[in-house]
Amino acid sequence: MPPSVPSLPRRVARILRTSLFAQVACALVLGIVVGKLWPGVATDLQPLGDGFTRLIKTIISPLVFCVVVVGIAKAGDLKAFGRIGLKALIWFEVASTLALVIGLLAANVVQPGAGMNVDPATLDTAAVDAKTGGGSLPSTTEFVVNALPTSFIGAFAENSLLQVLILACLVGAALLHLGHTRVLPAIEQAQEVIFAIVGFVMRLAPIAVFGAMAVLIGNYGLGVIETYAKLIILCYTAAAFFIALLAVALRLVTGLSLWKFLRYIREEMLLALGTASTEAVMPRVMQKLRRAGARDDAVGLVLPTGYSFNLDGASLYLSIGTLFIAQAVGVDLTPGQQITVVLVLMLTSKGMAGIPGSAFLALSATASSLGAIPAGAVALLLGVDRIMDSMRVVTNLLGNCVAVFAVSRWEGALDLDRAKRVLSGEGVAEGEETPVPEETAPVAP
Repeated sequence: MPPSVPSLPRRVARILRTSLFAQVACALVLGIVVGKLWPGVATDLQPLGDGFTRLIKTIISPLVFCVVVVGIAKAGDLKAFGRIGLKALIWFEVASTLALVIGLLAANVVQPGAGMNVDPATLDTAAVDAKTGGGSLPSTTEFVVNALPTSFIGAFAENSLLQVLILACLVGAALLHLGHTRVLPAIEQAQEVIFAIVGFVMRLAPIAVFGAMAVLIGNYGLGVIETYAKLIILCYTAAAFFIALLAVALRLVTGLSLWKFLRYIREEMLLALGTASTEAVMPRVMQKLRRAGARDDAVGLVLPTGYSFNLDGASLYLSIGTLFIAQAVGVDLTPGQQITVVLVLMLTSKGMAGIPGSAFLALSATASSLGAIPAGAVALLLGVDRIMDSMRVVTNLLGNCVAVFAVSRWEGALDLDRAKRVLSGEGVAEGEETPVPEETAPVAP
């Protein structure tokens, strides 16, 4: 007698019960519906998304610390770790500069702000001050100095990833000098505990996505998409083009498929889209990159550093946004001024991570440096900024993940066979670890 086939409702119920992707997708749709039909109720759901993000943030710093310390200690080569960091910074600078240039070219061709003829005097600049909290972006010197920890506990308490990375490097180097001692197994066990906590917290992801999406639609509605349609379409198209370049780069450097990687992290990508936060998925993405064959020290250094140095999506948005507001107020920027835009944004975009309203602060700083665009014109982007979060989140996250694979491959810290198996859905044996060679020979780019 042939086995009975479960009914459609039972199959759907099983998928919803077992698949985080399906749960988050349903929460996303439900959040849009609630935000559209009951905007007053939707705005009260802010704590759902904020609470989830706070829980994730509590484990990011200790997780990064453990992964980096274990990675350095197991790799047994501090010089190799330094090479990984240097190659990562070079990759980040090239990628973010390319994103800025693509944004400028796209804005020059499409002219999203042309014909708006906005009078800057009519704009509410106080709203920009409220968005940024009256803050400012740090100078290059301040950014470097602030990356140095003032206390061991303070780095974790303030959730400063760059400070935590420096501490982790020092501890990892000390363990190498002392011969690991009995501290390393304790740190490895702490790492496993943190990953277990990540698993618990991720069960709340659908609730967080529902709340965040309901608040977005409830506050801004869908009408803003019609008002800024040309700008929105341009930004998303430019991001798609940049991601296509990332796919080509990943294929050339590693032979891996970005599409397969997208399928591999589809749950995390959907969660990042729903919460408009790459931090919300950072622990899970680190775990999946390690499982896909990237060595601990590469993952632990490149991915967290990318959160501060490799904001490709933000770079695209900033360059397009600068030309948009210039065109909207009738200012024709010369080629020299546009080059200045790139140079200024190359600096300001590096200090954006973790600062409220950082995009507006960067745009204001760029407008002030040009002297041709009224700083108040930045208020034109207030209504559309939140809609751009999805583009920025996806591009930033993929840019950093591709950087992990590329730098790992160049440094010989990537198990390519394992990566291909995992991304193809074949999986790996239970307990199988990414091998750490005794002597790692860098792979020439």
